[in-house]
Amino acid sequence: MNDNVKFVQGNEACVEAALYAGLDFYAGYPITPSTEIAEHMALHLPRLGRKFIQMEDEISSICAIVGASLTGHKVMTATSGPGFSLMQEGLGYAIMAEIPCVIANVMRGGPSTGLPTSPSQSDVYQARWGVHGDHAIIALTASNHQDVFEMTVYAFNLAETYRTPVILLFDEVIGHMREKLVIPEQGAIPVVDRLRTSVKAGVDYHPYLPREDGRLPMSDFGGEHRYNVTGLAHDMWGFPSSNPSVVHGLLRHLVDKIKNNVGDITRYKEYYMEDARTVLISYGSSARSALHVVEHQRRRGERLGLLELQTLWPFPYGLIDEKCANARHIVVVEMNMGQITRAVKRAVKDPERVVLANRIDGVFITPTDIKNILRLVQGKGV
Repeated sequence: MNDNVKFVQGNEACVEAALYAGLDFYAGYPITPSTEIAEHMALHLPRLGRKFIQMEDEISSICAIVGASLTGHKVMTATSGPGFSLMQEGLGYAIMAEIPCVIANVMRGGPSTGLPTSPSQSDVYQARWGVHGDHAIIALTASNHQDVFEMTVYAFNLAETYRTPVILLFDEVIGHMREKLVIPEQGAIPVVDRLRTSVKAGVDYHPYLPREDGRLPMSDFGGEHRYNVTGLAHDMWGFPSSNPSVVHGLLRHLVDKIKNNVGDITRYKEYYMEDARTVLISYGSSARSALHVVEHQRRRGERLGLLELQTLWPFPYGLIDEKCANARHIVVVEMNMGQITRAVKRAVKDPERVVLANRIDGVFITPTDIKNILRLVQGKGV
């Protein structure tokens, strides 16, 4: 038996990847449909000598991982929409204080309690704009378990590289369905470790002074260096400041370190895009149905292609414009009221080409649903 080949839920694939990436502290509160992440973390982390703790709620969960990250640990929590709402203040703190962490949001229907056991992709804008104030965010997703694994490892790498929270936006279908997962040998996927400062003890340490490459070396809080951490606007020593030039520089840094690296951060997959006159754009479980439609219709001679987004934020506007330049029709397939559709319309030169194929009723969008929209869009064909 090959122990590297498993038949697992998507939530389990996320756990396997987090362990691969070096996760050594998890704090969380169970909530459908992400609960299996906490359950499997509780099983595996203690066996590896790492730490799992169930917190009293989602607010304390994100605060716990923020604190653990500051002391030098790779950290993660998981939740769904209602719990993610509670985490927004802690998420904003991690953004402002530049604390690496990973938050998995396995999406379900909402608002409020909504549809706890049904699929949805309605938290896309929450991931981008849930935190108040000007900020940037990284949010990743995946449509199959092998990609869940890779995107989870990638999330930890980005968190450490840019000293920022990274959100994994999976959905109930991906979280709960089972399929084959091949766990790569250690080292097959690069793992980014914490960049620690080379400043010696007793020497002035600037926790928020970027190197020439933009990265900020960290010192484990409570270790060799004493420094201040705050959610207030702060200077390079971490002390609160209302100096306009300091505040301007800080906010520009927080946004630009992500905005200026969109090309490096963006991950996507493309299918049959070379000659596509109708382009489907999708992500998460919806992309599975979209790919089925593309492959079926191409066998009938229709020139369809699929662009599957794995990076939702920062949104790859330039990539969308480039890939869709020759498309006659652009159909965005998602399970919400058009959250990525709006971004796609902003990206392309002729937004009238962009239409939405969606479901918002807690039922997985099927290839038939997409084909019905295509018939209306294409009229006499591609």
